[in-house]
Amino acid sequence: PSVNGHFSQFTLLPTRKQTWIMSSFTLHCMVLKSNAASPLFLPSGRVHIVTWNVGSAVPPDDITSLFGPNVSDGNIDMFIIGLQEVNSMINKRLKDALFSDQWSELFMDTLSPFGYVLVASQRMQGVLLLVFSKFCHLPFLRGVQTESTRTGLGGYWGNKGGVSARMTVFGHPVCFLNCHLPAHMRNLEQRMEDFESILQQQQFEGGTATGVLDHDVVFWFGDLNFRIEDYDIHVVKCAIDSNKLPLLWERDQLNMAKNTESILEGFMEGPLNFPPTYKFDVGTHTYDTSAKKRKPAWTDRILWRLRRTGSPVPTHNAALQRGLTSWLGGATKVTQHVYRSHMGFTISDHKPVSALFSLHFPFKVEMPLVELQVNKEWSKLSDATVRFTVAATYQRSSWDWVAIYKVGFRHHKDYQAYVWAKGEHATQVTFSEEDLPRDDCEYMLGYYSNNMNSIVGLSSPIQVTQFRKQKVATVILFFENVEKKYFHSETSDVHIFNIFGKFLNIFLEKKKC
Repeated sequence: PSVNGHFSQFTLLPTRKQTWIMSSFTLHCMVLKSNAASPLFLPSGRVHIVTWNVGSAVPPDDITSLFGPNVSDGNIDMFIIGLQEVNSMINKRLKDALFSDQWSELFMDTLSPFGYVLVASQRMQGVLLLVFSKFCHLPFLRGVQTESTRTGLGGYWGNKGGVSARMTVFGHPVCFLNCHLPAHMRNLEQRMEDFESILQQQQFEGGTATGVLDHDVVFWFGDLNFRIEDYDIHVVKCAIDSNKLPLLWERDQLNMAKNTESILEGFMEGPLNFPPTYKFDVGTHTYDTSAKKRKPAWTDRILWRLRRTGSPVPTHNAALQRGLTSWLGGATKVTQHVYRSHMGFTISDHKPVSALFSLHFPFKVEMPLVELQVNKEWSKLSDATVRFTVAATYQRSSWDWVAIYKVGFRHHKDYQAYVWAKGEHATQVTFSEEDLPRDDCEYMLGYYSNNMNSIVGLSSPIQVTQFRKQKVATVILFFENVEKKYFHSETSDVHIFNIFGKFLNIFLEKKKC
């Protein structure tokens, strides 16, 4: 029922009929569960998160290694990137306001060839958050919203604070929060106050998950700036050199704060089996040798938190909700597979940190809100009509549109052409001849929802080849006829060239070749 979205009709039935249906459904689930070798979980989604304080540096030429050794395999479902201290000088910010910033461009250039699309981005001065997904998952990432909270200079400056992106992932509310908290050993209390302020101020519209902690899963990461207490720099470096990292874990401020600060309750983190990622001499692998001699610390972190009550089943019947959640396999689960640093990068005084997770959902919404029907090959103009069906629960907008995307597109506005899907009862759109792509490659059609800020329907790939070939053949035939008519006559060369020029201008003006 949760998949097909018919709870509104279900709850209108008489109580006895609801009970009979639920008894049958529960019995069926019991049979399935008793025959299963493992709990009733659908295949998990894999999420790869990267956090990096880039120290206002120019992006390096190649960042592929940040995404693991097998990024080209397509085994990762989502890539999440959180950057801090992106160059935010006034002249740079003005340029970034007109064009995409260098870092966003680099990440899109790196991931789009592997089939990943930018779903959401949010920037607050030097704090940047990017969310990428495999293109086939786009119809199941809905209700995309972003927020930002300034905490620098008492909330007036955005050099510190948090940016977030939330969405429902296959029916489950998930939030990604990238933070840059206050620096220095002495500011532990300020870090906690700023984090609490970020959680309080970031509120989202619609749905049950209005606050960050209301989501089924929260991933919290960034330059959190927690330090190692008590030990002096020589002891810390000696422990690093002798690989006695557990000695330093015990005095890590974040690890200790999780035992005392209620705001951190429920947040989990994998073991820190890599050396501290701060502070290095830029361009080297050497910890700070400047006059300040900052003590090494794990400032760059990735944590996660599960909502206690698990995934909400969309119904107002509390007993039904408890029963369905129970038989569908319980709460959402998160498993961390990798937590590591990337010591090879030297452009900043911080090293990047990444983590790989599996998200196990007790149920998954896998019915798109809009289904597109298209011909697999467009060889004539009549093929350029796209038919679509809309789910009864979907609220359409007059600002919805259907677009043609080249396979490997970067974000939802990276289309070849689009047509407004206007009309409450419209079931198809038609692209004009001028809108059709000219390149011989694969394309797909996407239905963009203005209300949900996401693509809610996606077609299988199509081939658009014949239009260009037909146009080339028409041009060749045309000039063959001209050549037969004029080149074999007594017409002067000058007159012939004038005729060719006129015909070329006509063709170009009408975009015929």
